[in-house]
Order: sequence, then C-alpha cells, then structure tokens
Amino acid sequence: MSSPLLARQGRHLQRYENQLRLVAGCIPYKINGNSSSQSGDLMNRVEVLMISSPGRHDLIFPKGGWEKDETACEAACREALEEAGVRGIIKGVELGHWVFRSKSRQGTGSLEGACKGYMFALEVTEELDYWPEQSIHGRMWVALPQAFQLCRYEWMREALCLFRNRLLPLPELPEPSNFSMVMPAPAEPAIALC
Repeated sequence: MSSPLLARQGRHLQRYENQLRLVAGCIPYKINGNSSSQSGDLMNRVEVLMISSPGRHDLIFPKGGWEKDETACEAACREALEEAGVRGIIKGVELGHWVFRSKSRQGTGSLEGACKGYMFALEVTEELDYWPEQSIHGRMWVALPQAFQLCRYEWMREALCLFRNRLLPLPELPEPSNFSMVMPAPAEPAIALC
C-alpha cells in the first residue's frame, strides 16, 4: 500500500547561504519503560530511529533540504515524516549545525555540493505504518551505543553525542558542606580543607 502523504520534490524552494545548501534534520527518539524510573537507567531506555539508504549497510538520521517557506524546525519535522514516517515534538533549540559535503561530492575539494545542516532532537509521538519515502528508506529503532556504531557520518555522530549530553546531563557534584580555603604563605601552595 502506498502512502497518501507525498514527499516534496525538486529544489525550487531550496535555501542557500554563501553557496552552501541548507538542510535540516533530526534525531528521532523515544524513551521506553516507566518514566518514574531512576534517571541512571535512562540511557538504557532511550532509542533513536535511524534510516537506511539504498545499497548501504550503515544508517543515518532523517535530513533534507530546508525550504524557503518553512523554519528549520518545520523542515526537520517534514524530513522525519517523509523519510522515517514519524511525527513528534522538537523541544528546545537545535543541537548544532555542521558543514559537510553531500554524499555525491564527498571526495571533491570544491565547495560545490557542500551543505550546512541543522540538527534537532525530535521526541516521537506517532509512528506511521506507511510514509512517503518508505520504498527508499527503511527504519530501525536502536539503542544509543548501537547508533554511534551504525551512523555513517562523523558529523551525525557529533550531533548524537550532543543529543545524549542534553538528554542525559552529567550529574552535578555536591559541594562539601564544610569547605574552606586556607590562603597560602608566599612559598606554599593553597590547601583545601574538607
């Protein structure tokens, strides 16, 4: 069965900045299990959705052209729908942006084919049975450690690292309750007393 949704075609609305094609994408994710569980096991409950490309064994995250009639967030959501068949919510700001060469121009030294990609985290709220680019892109939910191994591009691994750090911030160390500083004499180092 084909999808009633249609993917956008062509580049007549494509955004460019300083000869770079602007693209937007996202890391679709879900958190499995009980949300009241300890945050320490959150890393084990997070899965990200990755998509395949024809003739390749590695995976990527949904991304594509950012067009003139949409925001970067809207473009990222559209690409997730078209390429991965998911809808969701983008919370907060972008994970970052990267300059890279399109897959057809990876080995060239020219600016031609260079892109500037903006990546977001997309919390998945709906997974469709059929989607516009289903015949081109398969999809697979994977755990975070596996995603790092399967991801084709270094810049997407960097985005995945930023996503992980934003979702799972390092715990703050508590300050000792009775911490004082002894000022050094000119020839001796400072000593912290706890």
